Amino acid sequence: MEKKICVITGGGSGMGLSTASLMGKTHYIIICGRTVNKLESAVERLQAEGVECEAFPCDVSDRASVKRLAEHAAALGEVQTVVHAAGMSPHMGTGEQIIQVNAMGTIYVNEEFAAVMGAGGCILDVSSMSAYLAPGLVMPKRAYKYALENQERFYRKMLGRVNLFPKKLRSSIAYVVSKNFDIWYAKKCAGVYGDKGIRVLSVSPGNFETPMGEAEKEEALGYLKYAAIKRLGNPDEIAWLLASCADERNSYLTGTDILCDGGLVAGR
Repeated sequence: MEKKICVITGGGSGMGLSTASLMGKTHYIIICGRTVNKLESAVERLQAEGVECEAFPCDVSDRASVKRLAEHAAALGEVQTVVHAAGMSPHMGTGEQIIQVNAMGTIYVNEEFAAVMGAGGCILDVSSMSAYLAPGLVMPKRAYKYALENQERFYRKMLGRVNLFPKKLRSSIAYVVSKNFDIWYAKKCAGVYGDKGIRVLSVSPGNFETPMGEAEKEEALGYLKYAAIKRLGNPDEIAWLLASCADERNSYLTGTDILCDGGLVAGR
């Protein structure tokens, strides 16, 4: 039988790795990222759990790199699920780098994998609750449509909005803008790829106990006073949500965002 393939970008640690562990019970897993040593360690851990898997280095901000990944996955079997969890938080790069990875990377992943997936496939774009927290006036929503029409123009307009802000704020603004776009884009892709039988949706995690979240843990703990559940999330909890969304028994679920933040946005 042809292998059922699940590709997880950002699968070397945190919620991506937890999702790989869970999805590995039913799928052959390809974890992707830019840090080879991290990927190798993750593969060792997964294989020790009995997960059939491999690592494939990929820079999601480079369309050619994403295309190679998609073609490799399709050559191995039927690509059923793509969990696009790779991304940069505000402390990890400049505003320009964050737009390139978080926004352009989502475009590249969705487009390249939709080209190799068939009916029954599911693409899950990981956004963030931060997309809900910034004022709407910050978001260049009129520019989002260019992601479907003219991606070079889209990138210029997104970066132009970020650069309106003082330099010290640009990484944070780029992060919330890119994650807000990811939610919009997943919904649009659901319509575009629906005729192929591919479901597309986004999941927006709140504050979780992950290596990426560790750098902003102090700020995250300060937000807990607004949350209904006054603790940080466990990566296994978001992994369960992602795996549930991808499950073929959820075949009517598409074109929406699922906020998983312990009730923080609602409380705030």
